[in-house]
Amino acid sequence: MNKQQLAAKIWESANKMRSKIEANEYKDYILGFIFYKFLSDKEVKHLKENDWTDEYLPDLKEEDSETVESVRKNIGYFISYDHLFSTWIAKGRDFSADHVMTALSAFNRLINPSHKKVFSGIFTTLETGLSKLGDTSGARTKAIRDLIYLIKDIPMDGRQDYDVLGFIYEYLISNFAANAGKKAGEFYTPHEVSLLMSEIVAHHLKERTEIRIYDPTSGSGSLLINIGKCVARHMGNDDHIKYFAQELKENTYNLTRMNLVMRGILPDNIVTRNGDTLEEDWPYFDENDPIHSYNPLYVDAVVSNPPYSQAWNPADKEADPRYARFGLAPKGKADYAFLLHDLFHLKSDGVMTIVLPHGVLFRGGEEGMIRKNLIEQNHIDAIIGLPANIFFGTGIPTIVMVLKQKRPNTDILIVDASKGFEKVGKNNALRARDIKKIVDVVTARASVEKFSKVVSRDEIRANDYNLNIPRYVDSSEKAESWDVYASMFGGIPEKELLELHEYWEAFPNLKKDLFSPVNDAYRELCVPNLKKAISEHPDVTAFISRFAEAFDGFESFLHSELIEKLQTQGTSGEEMILCEDMFARLTNIPLIDKYEAYQLLNDDWTQIAVDLEMIQTEGFACVKQVDPNMVLKKKDGKDHEVQEGWKGHILPFDLVQKKLLPNELASLKSKEEQLAAIPGNYEELLDELSEEDKDKDFVNDEKDAFVPAVVKKALKSREEAPETLAILKKVDALFTREKALKKQVKDEAVALHMRTRETIEALPDEQVLELLKLKWITPLVESVNSLPQSIISELVTKLEALCKKYETTYAEVEQQIIDTERTLVGMLGELQGNEFDMKGLMEFKKLLEGK
Repeated sequence: MNKQQLAAKIWESANKMRSKIEANEYKDYILGFIFYKFLSDKEVKHLKENDWTDEYLPDLKEEDSETVESVRKNIGYFISYDHLFSTWIAKGRDFSADHVMTALSAFNRLINPSHKKVFSGIFTTLETGLSKLGDTSGARTKAIRDLIYLIKDIPMDGRQDYDVLGFIYEYLISNFAANAGKKAGEFYTPHEVSLLMSEIVAHHLKERTEIRIYDPTSGSGSLLINIGKCVARHMGNDDHIKYFAQELKENTYNLTRMNLVMRGILPDNIVTRNGDTLEEDWPYFDENDPIHSYNPLYVDAVVSNPPYSQAWNPADKEADPRYARFGLAPKGKADYAFLLHDLFHLKSDGVMTIVLPHGVLFRGGEEGMIRKNLIEQNHIDAIIGLPANIFFGTGIPTIVMVLKQKRPNTDILIVDASKGFEKVGKNNALRARDIKKIVDVVTARASVEKFSKVVSRDEIRANDYNLNIPRYVDSSEKAESWDVYASMFGGIPEKELLELHEYWEAFPNLKKDLFSPVNDAYRELCVPNLKKAISEHPDVTAFISRFAEAFDGFESFLHSELIEKLQTQGTSGEEMILCEDMFARLTNIPLIDKYEAYQLLNDDWTQIAVDLEMIQTEGFACVKQVDPNMVLKKKDGKDHEVQEGWKGHILPFDLVQKKLLPNELASLKSKEEQLAAIPGNYEELLDELSEEDKDKDFVNDEKDAFVPAVVKKALKSREEAPETLAILKKVDALFTREKALKKQVKDEAVALHMRTRETIEALPDEQVLELLKLKWITPLVESVNSLPQSIISELVTKLEALCKKYETTYAEVEQQIIDTERTLVGMLGELQGNEFDMKGLMEFKKLLEGK
């Protein structure tokens, strides 16, 4: 199974297994065991690369000091054979929770001194929390055994597998965050926000060959890792990135270290610290030799998502160099304390991004003074307003602020990105198109109507250094208004038509051909079929032709990039290559939103990238592979994983059937359609029965259906009326046909399923490539080619709504009311009743007649 499927399976099982344990706590157990498995597997891999075999592994003992020192020197720690994760699995029913406690204790004792800061105490949270996995030793053993069996199949033995491991780790953390409520903010920045910050930072650092990045509130470490991945995409060598991380909470600090180590980052490139960022700044020296080891921490990039508006104590901080130039944040809100801390550690040519609540943009007092100083000293580069409810555990709206030590310009880019998102469960999430648009606007420092504006320092001064986003960018939707004249006399206001100016600019003759002037300010529709007139208009057909010309060769380009370079194409930068080609084709095409086009690409790229990774990792033959289709089924009240047929490792069965087995598929579909029509035939025959017959035993009242055994009995006895027997004969024939069809459908489905499996396994290479093209390229080309039609449909919808808006005048509505009242009065005159009824009706008639 691919990494998404494996991650989803582990999450589903883990969530069931945690029972009543809080998600925020349970994550520490499963993630801790994943990390221990990673370390065990890494040690075994190292040994096998140095002439050890499975036969010799049992000799891996702590008493063998020479081997211990060799292993510790090379990987930083030592795990004996008895304590390996694989040994735990091999013990089967003999495994005990005590084995874990003994192993973790031994691990701490055998860390190489040079790796103490990376590994020391990293399993403390796991050790102290194991008791919560069960009230008895037996219960704990079962819970731990279930956990280790759950994660035993995660691959961890190759460079490619760091990505699989990292993906699963990130997937689990994000899902635990979604279930952890307010506590989620302690350890997780949503992946989309992390990616946005990463892309902005990576663009600034893309020309560098060696960088240092720092997160002073590191949480799970995911934000720091995403920055590194984005920068490495430009650098081409992620071993030249040094990671600095500080985290206050011990269990979260351990997550940071685990996450960094498991991504294949060299231990020498990991520098972490468990401490209070605001109270204990990063140590500039080694405590054992403070004079000779003085080394201030200045980095190329700082990224952080600190706790919002946290209380802190600014007392005695006036002389702290982090705050001396700008001022002290108020005691009740540490937002600016974190920001100034980050800025202090930035190199002169560095960049920082920080997530903060909106209040930092406009609150007064000490915060207002700090903000003024930051603006006047030219450190704030951009402000990005994010959608509300985008972080787990809090619905408050937030911003990303971008700052630099030195800038060539003095303006500030303000972006209102609060409207671009999709609903995901209870939260909002940035889409790929939203992230791409924000990053493009920030890197180009572009002003875009209702989205972004480059604001001069003078304008900000005039607003008394208030940076509240709505002061500079109005992203609100225009409120709907009604034209009084058009409401009374009809016609379409010219001013409302002009609101669609981008369409009239793209189609210069369309408006005059659709609408004729009534007077200087109003028009009327002059075509009988608006949709037809728009679709067939020369300006519109020319627009479609222009788009088709621009994307002529797009399919061939995709083929050359994805199919011809199948086994060599790196996935990290390939999406951007495809995106740049798409954007270039759209350069002179009006109306098409290039970010909507990018979203189509990104939606398909997600699956394409997974397939490419598998092909490049496992070899081209994996495309011809089929896997058991494992599903969960209930048995004795418990979930059991059982095989239910087969599925393509990469090629979907339905795609292979449509392309290579169309006749068999058509035959099966035909019989399925015939079978699906039979219930309707039964209903028709049921309706033909008399009401008396419907009460007889051959009809099941509750199910409103015929009873086969009773129908056959009635036919055999021939006691029913001839017309009834004729209907029952048809019913019996339907029973026979339905039974035969069910068997045929079942047999043909099984045969087609097995034929599909055989077909995939025997595919020639040319057909494999053709099927990959149908899976990857054809859907993308079709969705991109649909963009012009979606623009036309959108215009038709807007114009139809505008025409309908003023279709009926107020006078016509009034007349319709009068006519309806008259009709009702006439109907009331025909009604009869007692004395009181008639008096009531007379009074109602007077009311309707206005008397």
